[in-house]
This record gives sequence, structure tokens and C-alpha cells, in this order.
Amino acid sequence: MMRWGAALLALTMPAFAQEFTTFKGHGGPIMALDVSPEGQLASASFDNSVGLWTGQTPHWLDGHEAAVTALAFGPDGRLFSGGDDFALRRWGADTGGTGEELGRHLGKVTSIAVSPDNARLASGSWDGSIRLWEEGGYRDLPYPGAGVNALGFTPDGQALIAATSGGVVLRYGLDQSSPLPLVRHGFGVNRLVVTSDWIAYGAVDGGTRVVDHDGGQIADFTLDRRPILSMDYHAGTGQIAVGDGHGYIMIIDTRDWQITRDFRAMRSGPVWALAYSLDGEVIHAGGIDDVIYAWPVALLDQYDPVGGETRSFLRNADSMPNGERQFMRKCSICHALDSGPSRKAGPTLHGVFGRRAGTLEGYSYSPALRGSDIIWDDDTIDALFDIGPDHFIPGSKMPMQVIAAPTDRADLVAFLRTATTPPE
Repeated sequence: MMRWGAALLALTMPAFAQEFTTFKGHGGPIMALDVSPEGQLASASFDNSVGLWTGQTPHWLDGHEAAVTALAFGPDGRLFSGGDDFALRRWGADTGGTGEELGRHLGKVTSIAVSPDNARLASGSWDGSIRLWEEGGYRDLPYPGAGVNALGFTPDGQALIAATSGGVVLRYGLDQSSPLPLVRHGFGVNRLVVTSDWIAYGAVDGGTRVVDHDGGQIADFTLDRRPILSMDYHAGTGQIAVGDGHGYIMIIDTRDWQITRDFRAMRSGPVWALAYSLDGEVIHAGGIDDVIYAWPVALLDQYDPVGGETRSFLRNADSMPNGERQFMRKCSICHALDSGPSRKAGPTLHGVFGRRAGTLEGYSYSPALRGSDIIWDDDTIDALFDIGPDHFIPGSKMPMQVIAAPTDRADLVAFLRTATTPPE
């Protein structure tokens, strides 16, 4: 059994009132959610951070160097996270402010699962690797044939279920060498729920299906919405929550395999993350907004969709000049324009012209930018988007993107000149 020190920071969350609630503080979209055995909500964001919430007050865990995309509490309350920096981290009172890095995959970490007996941790990656972490290290399980999107242990802890971007759901007997394919869906499978009696999965084509542990179909809840992006299960109430790319949350009652609610949660979609409260009476959701929303499940159908109104990058393109439009589409999720503190994934662009790259105090830059000789001006910003950050600054944390049209780049530079220059 793993013994990695003291339990997670002793922050507890009181029981929820049965009303709509928001959790604000992240600086980017919400990528993953989980609730601890004590009822504490944890959130992972595109802003590179993990939030631990006491009521609606966040405590920030900053250690990842890129977006955090996977979270899992263990049965003992320890928290694990994985991200686009390929890293798997553990958080607790004994790990310090940036957590403990357990190791790195060769691609983005997409999924984490902790066995019910706390003896094993599994992590999966876009690189197709599945690592089984036990006391003293890890071992790689056989290649599943494609990138790994979701993992889940069986309740007895003797097998691991894996879902891949190739549309296959596999069962790994942990004492065996070869996995057993249970489902060949045909489209990538994004999410899993695993119980002792059945496995539910959600796929890119909008398929939400339930199978037994031999792969035999039990139920099909496929609707004309795609893709399925999030799932959570509350055993006590027997409810599966399913989130999709159109902003809906579907609630399935597993006692009679019926859809009990089909709620348009997000005005602009998608629903990337879902987590039930301990009692199953509240469902938390996150998506493209930098806000976590929580609804009482019993009253879901009484609420209007949320989000989208103030997200500047979702505004009508005709409502802004071209330079501002380029900024909103390419830069605004990661970068602020004002000089105040920001929890966005990238440094503020306030005063960027004439500044040497990698020198803004208080931001943790990648080694590629620390000590760089680049000075940000019209020419270097144009070049950055002409060939893309991956070529202009190899090894930086900036996502790969280009602005192909010279006029669009010129308009962006002109907008940034005006929007980022401090007043005299």
C-alpha cells in the first residue's frame, strides 16, 4: 500500500445549501473537478492551477507548468493531478507549496485513477502509455493501441479499465500481461464510470452506453449531441451525470436505466468537468468559463443556462475591430491586458512592448524563455504568430498557433500597441 506521508491540507467544505452556487477565482476554463471523501471540491484549470475550495474560497496549488487536465482524490483524501506539461503531481501537507512531481509521461496526462484500497495509482496519457504506480515506483502496462482518454479501477482493485482515442475499451487484469478488449466503439471514447456490475462510457460521436464486464450492452443513451466530454457517478443515489459539447447535463438513473433529467447547463458549452457532492444532491460543472457552477440535482430543470455573457472571446466577431478580434481568439484565454494580478495561464501583456521576453516579475517562465534575448516589439510579435510559438521559441509553454494573413497580424500588433501601453 502506498505510504506517501501526511494527508492532504486540512481544508474542509461545509454542506451545500440547496441552491445554485458559483465558485469564482480561476483565470481560465475549468478542465476537471473532483470531490474528496470529506466533501472538499477540487478544480483543475487551463490557468495551470488546482483550486481547493473551502466554501467558495479557493486555496491555490501551483506547480504545473501548463494546463491541468486531470484530478483524482484517493480514498484517504490525497489529491493527484496531471496536465499538459506531461507531469503527474501529488499534493499534501508534506509536499510543499508546489506539490511533489511523481514523474512525467511523454505526452499530456489525460486521466488519473486511484484504486479503492489505495494501493495503486494509474495515470494515462495521449502518448498511449498507462502507468501503474505502486510503492517504490511504477510499471508501464501494455500499449492499448492509441492515446488514453480515461481510466477506472474495478471496485475490487484487481483490474483497470481503459478507454482510448481509438474507440476501444479494455480491461487490464493487473496480474496479466495482455489487456482484454471489451468494446470497439468506432469513435474515440472520452470518459468512463466503472462499478462492480457495469461500465458506462461516453464517446466522441455522442454515444453514452453501458456494458457489463464482458462487453455485453445493458443500455444506450445516445442523443444527437456530441461529443461526450464528462461523466460522474454517485453510488448512493444511483445517478450518472453526463456532460457534452452542446452544454447539456444528462442525468441517468441506473436503478431503472432511465434518463431522469436532460438539462441545458451551459449557454455556450461545452461541459468539460462534472462532480457530485458527497450526498449526491448537488452537481458541479465546469467548462469554457472560468467559473465553476453547482446546481441542486432535484431542481435542475428550473434553471436557465449559465455562462457566456461576459466571455470576450465569444462575442460576435462583427462587434469588434479586427485587431481586437485576433487578440480575443488567439490570446485572451491566456493573457490579460491590465497591470493587476491575474490567474491566467500566461503573463499579463501590460507594458509588453520594449520588454525582454521572460522577465516579468512574478511569473514562472519556461526555461526556453528565461534568459531569452528576444525584445517584444512590432517585428517580434509579428514573427511569433507568423511561424508559431513552437518555431519562434521552441520549448515555450505557448500553444501552437499561427495567424496566417499579414494584415491580421498587423491589426493584432496595432491593437496590442494601444491596449497594453501604460498611460503617460
